[in-house]
Amino acid sequence: MTLRLPAYPVYLLMSGCGALFFSIFATVSSVYRIQEAGLNPFQLLLVGMVLELSVFLFEIPTGIVADVYSRRRSIIIGMFLIGLGFMLEGAFPILITILAAQVVWGIGSTFTSGAEQAWIADEMGEHGIGQVYMRGAQLGQIGALIGIVASVAIASIQLNLALITGGALFVLLGVFLVLVMPENNFQRVPASERSSWQSMGDSLLGGLGAVRGSPVLISLLIVGAIWGAASEGLDRLWAAHLLANFTFPSLGDLDMIVWFGIINAVAMLLSLGATEVVRRKVDTDNHIAAAKALLVINILMSISVLVFALAGNFMLELAAFWATATLRRVNEPIYAAWLNQNLTPRIRATVFSMAGQAGAFGQIVFGPLIGILATLASFRTAMVAVAVIALPQAGLYIY
Repeated sequence: MTLRLPAYPVYLLMSGCGALFFSIFATVSSVYRIQEAGLNPFQLLLVGMVLELSVFLFEIPTGIVADVYSRRRSIIIGMFLIGLGFMLEGAFPILITILAAQVVWGIGSTFTSGAEQAWIADEMGEHGIGQVYMRGAQLGQIGALIGIVASVAIASIQLNLALITGGALFVLLGVFLVLVMPENNFQRVPASERSSWQSMGDSLLGGLGAVRGSPVLISLLIVGAIWGAASEGLDRLWAAHLLANFTFPSLGDLDMIVWFGIINAVAMLLSLGATEVVRRKVDTDNHIAAAKALLVINILMSISVLVFALAGNFMLELAAFWATATLRRVNEPIYAAWLNQNLTPRIRATVFSMAGQAGAFGQIVFGPLIGILATLASFRTAMVAVAVIALPQAGLYIY
């Protein structure tokens, strides 16, 4: 039995619940890899490289599937695979299993990447879609905040249980979407054309043609690659940097994992408020307004990462991390809205997938290098490298 719901509430629910379940996994996953699996800096970046290599290899093929066959089907498949990947990692704290989990998770994320934005744009139309993305981002932040609290509570019982729980909930979300998710405005390729790869090739060529003919799209894909290169080191090493270089203030009898819950919770609250300000002040349907907002955000982000790298005071370090996390979350929906301005419905998911692949390329190339730098030099040196790598984005936004 199915009960199709309107697209907008399903999108908001998917944004909120997806972020909640991911947060249950991600809040403690870095600590799990360091403390339970005993991974060193290079191995931490190797985990990220395998994840992003999976994204890089499958992003465009799965994006084409979403354009040719069904956005809805692509999203549901992705939810199941993400959940299975999370559960696999949590079940076995050894490097080879964690790497295998990244492959499953990475493939699953490519089925949802681009397809979610393209699906809701199809169902609701392009006018005002930037506001829809911003509202989804806000619900995601609320869900992630709840997930942080849940993650700390679950991890206090057993660290790996949080990872397994987050994965199981993603599987349940996939089941729920099977029952309620609509798809009314997607123009499926006729069955007579599906027997060959021609329709997939047409979507890919259409996406490539749109990118080649648009300096804005080219710039956005390069920005994606640059930030992918910078963000990988930050994502994989921030927790290790804090653990290695700072003594955490005592929280009485509470476990160390509570500190990471506090850090992530404050970052989420700040992001929620900042996203609401940007939603009201920035016209995400206007090309110049979006470009100016992204320029300011990315300059400030490079500065905050540099402070995070060099601060010698624990509270200043936290402030820099919170600033970085807030700016990143504000950046994402504006970037998605700006990218969406330049796309036709037929190739929308494919080009979103290209943007994801550009980010994955940057992460694959620079992630291991930052890991080697952290291993041979220090975590601070690696964080400085992250800030320097991110700087060229400003020039592209000015252009």
